[in-house]
Parts: sequence; C-alpha cells; structure tokens
Amino acid sequence: MHRDEFLALLSREGFNEVVTVTREANGSLDAHTHPFEAKALILEGDVTIRVGVDASTYRAGDVFHLATNIEHSEQYGPQGVSYLVGRK
Repeated sequence: MHRDEFLALLSREGFNEVVTVTREANGSLDAHTHPFEAKALILEGDVTIRVGVDASTYRAGDVFHLATNIEHSEQYGPQGVSYLVGRK
C-alpha cells in the first residue's frame, strides 16, 4: 500500500491521530499493550510482532493492525523500522 492510500484509509476509518515511529536496528520491546487501536503502514525496514504464540513479520508496504489493549511484543530487523501509524 502507498502512503497517500493509507492516509485516506485511516481517515475513512476514524484514525485521527497519525504519527511516524522509528525504531533502532535489532531492537525490541517486551510484551506490552496500548490503550488505543493502531493501524500502521511500514515505510522502511521490518518489524516482527508477536501476539501469544503467533508472530508475523511486516516489511515496507505492509499494513498491520492491533486492537486496543492487545498484549504483544516487537522485534526490529537489521535496518530498524519506520512506520506511519494511526491511533484511535
């Protein structure tokens, strides 16, 4: 998905807060939750998100979605990751 298409999607779905997040190469975040729903478009690099026993890796152009208060962990690839995320 392209940036403009993603921004239009966020607007249609009511994601009014949009920020760009950049994480360091080979970094990680242990299990945590967010008090908001998140939908993100990967701009550069990659991230692996683990929810329970399931892990998915997202790369440039991919979109991931996390519901409010879903416990997950994150692992960033060798180039780190940058993504555009809508929150609601």
